Amino acid sequence: MLEKITGTFSGIVRTLSGKSTITEKNIEETVEQIKIALLEADVNLRVVRRFVNSTVEEAKGEKVLKAVDPGQQFVKIIYDKIVAMLGDSKTDLSLKGPDVQSVVLLLGLQGAGKTTAAHKLAARLKKEGRRPLLVACDLVRPAAVEQLSVLGEKIGVPVYKEAGASDAVKVALGGIDFAKKNGLDTVIVDTAGRLQIDDAMMKELVDVKKAVSPVETVLVADAMTGQNAVDIAKSFDEQLGLTGVILTKFDSDARGGAALSLRTITGKPILFIGTGEKTEDFEQFHPDRIASRILGMGDVVSLVEKAQETVDQEQALKMQQKMMRNEFTLQDMLEQLQSVKKMGSVQQILDMMPGLAGQISEDQIDKAGLKHQEAIIQSMTMKERMNHLIIGPSRRKRIAKGSGTSVQEVNKLLKQFEKTKLTMKKLTRNRGMQAKLMQQMGAMPGMGGGMDMSQLAGKLPKGFSLPKGFKF
Repeated sequence: MLEKITGTFSGIVRTLSGKSTITEKNIEETVEQIKIALLEADVNLRVVRRFVNSTVEEAKGEKVLKAVDPGQQFVKIIYDKIVAMLGDSKTDLSLKGPDVQSVVLLLGLQGAGKTTAAHKLAARLKKEGRRPLLVACDLVRPAAVEQLSVLGEKIGVPVYKEAGASDAVKVALGGIDFAKKNGLDTVIVDTAGRLQIDDAMMKELVDVKKAVSPVETVLVADAMTGQNAVDIAKSFDEQLGLTGVILTKFDSDARGGAALSLRTITGKPILFIGTGEKTEDFEQFHPDRIASRILGMGDVVSLVEKAQETVDQEQALKMQQKMMRNEFTLQDMLEQLQSVKKMGSVQQILDMMPGLAGQISEDQIDKAGLKHQEAIIQSMTMKERMNHLIIGPSRRKRIAKGSGTSVQEVNKLLKQFEKTKLTMKKLTRNRGMQAKLMQQMGAMPGMGGGMDMSQLAGKLPKGFSLPKGFKF
């Protein structure tokens, strides 16, 4: 996500962080690099000019040039400017209390991912304690109603639909009435889109909005379309009055032009981002965290939140105790691999790690190796997983065949496992080394029951101020 711009900005940060003095020439050269990076990221020209001018103006003041640590002060200015460009702070949906019905109207062009976004939003609101209803008002795209029905069933959220319907307003009103009768407090209306903006689509959307009086009118836009997404947002806002935007396919957006331009050009906040194909790949948009990722400083807060959501803390504690007693097995190793997978792709996790964001590309990750490790262990019997010493030559051949790998790969995995076991055995004799091991394991998703935040904090540039309210 945002790999291209992150690679450039993280390089700028590394260069600045090592400077004990900053001159006006340094500032001008750095700002020129930033300008090129933003333009290559497909950021709106007006936004780029505003960013550059305000950065130069503040950076050339006494606050930077006469600072004790001018390099870090300059980095802090860049960070603050990116946060402001993205929207300053997160924006929540303006939903009414649980006893009062709230309607969220989703708009957008065909192919932007409205239906998928609708079910992801419903799943999120359900998890937060709301009682959502999905209303199928996309009566144009073939199978749109059926798709929403399937997705709704998948997450256990009811879907209101009318067989053979042709009037979106009638369906929307029917959904509102259904929600009232069944005690559902949040109605999410999935509307029809077109391949491009046209009068027929806009008239239908205006009529639906007028009929349902939504508390939120949200545009669903494809992040990968860059400035085009911004132009689309402007058009929808002028005719319908948007309250916010959901950016889909954000995980595939290497440039970031839409995210970096939307707030400045439209004045509308980005509410959520789609970060993958799974239902849970749907995050609230935090400008400060995204700015931190862009600068290559990772996103520790989101990483910890993901770990807390996916890792069973009681199970993690048991795992920690097994490691200390040198009882760690291949079955435990398999559970750890699966636990990390629940947090998202390896690339997403690395992007949130300070010092690694933007430094390792998708091509450099041996995803096949991780899949092979999981396949190898799954091809073992439970007896073999609990006692790896019984896995002789014939068993290794069988495991390799069953996992679609080679005997060499099976041997490599077993050697790695034995090395880990040996290290743990040595550490059990040394309390100080135990603590160090637990710190290291604590910094890994799903291990040690949490994360060693002080270690991660040490990877951030010296003197850098973290987002307001964030503490280690």
